[in-house]
Amino acid sequence: MERGPPIDTAAYVSPPDTPATEGDKRRRRPRGLSGALATILILTAPTDYDAAAAGVAFGDVAPVLASRCIVCHSGSGAALGLRLDTLENLRKGSSRGPVVVAGDPAGSELIRRIKGDSQPRMPMTGPPYLSGEEIALLETWVKEGLAATGGNVEPLTRPAPPPVAGPVNYGHVAPIFATRCVKCHRDGGVMGAAPEGYVLNSYQATMSAVDRVRVVSGNPAASELLRRIRGQARPRMPLDGPPYLGDAEIALIEDWITRGARNSEGQAAAPPIGAKVRLHGSLRPGWLLDDLSLRITPRTRTDKSPAPGDYVQVRGRLGARGEVEVDRLRRR
Repeated sequence: MERGPPIDTAAYVSPPDTPATEGDKRRRRPRGLSGALATILILTAPTDYDAAAAGVAFGDVAPVLASRCIVCHSGSGAALGLRLDTLENLRKGSSRGPVVVAGDPAGSELIRRIKGDSQPRMPMTGPPYLSGEEIALLETWVKEGLAATGGNVEPLTRPAPPPVAGPVNYGHVAPIFATRCVKCHRDGGVMGAAPEGYVLNSYQATMSAVDRVRVVSGNPAASELLRRIRGQARPRMPLDGPPYLGDAEIALIEDWITRGARNSEGQAAAPPIGAKVRLHGSLRPGWLLDDLSLRITPRTRTDKSPAPGDYVQVRGRLGARGEVEVDRLRRR
């Protein structure tokens, strides 16, 4: 807080027990100010202290940003160019403009996103989202003017993730999607619209079967997402690879799908029986797409005489036993 010049109270108040002449009174009376207003100015004059020390400062909110936000919002690939790893970068905002307005939490997009007033709600790894206490802390910091601290906490680094305990859930794999996939697979990504409309910035979007399913709970071989990152389907993902995902990252995503593609609260997704799929891969003898069983029926349409060894595209639906009931099989 900037401090104004000290107020000379002697210009407004006569010394006690000292008779004042008419000249003294005229000299001591402030021009254009009533005595009541002068008293208000005295009582509300800035005092000599650091306002940040008495309220919430960046150092208080930094641990929340480090643990829940900078996995997506740091480095050159930060979503929408919004970096939350330093106070300076946070104040710069995103490619769409500022995300915090000093003194106005309700008008700050950062606050609106973490509260769910704007969509998609953040962080994308939620639920769980930020706790009520964490949200209140960030709101207070914005309301009090985005105060810094002496020895500013920057740059922030994400703490090492805890070891996986129990079944893998969405909270374990979401950071991989956030750092390697979301830059394209979101609305307004680096390619504009999300490729083929597939958005990866929330659990619900990742599991969506609106046009076709990409993650099949309990069935990694039928999951287009996994086939893409393995390189079984072309183009291999992420599109900016190599480097592609490491073996440990791919294994973690495969384990997540195998164990039911659980949400962050550990609830497994029901297998999407009857959902549409569109898969690419190598056709093997015995009507296998790599290691996935295909069910060919009299209604199956085949194009360009696909044969074992060919790279093919399969369109169909998921059967009750995990196989794909093929509507169309086409050599690519």
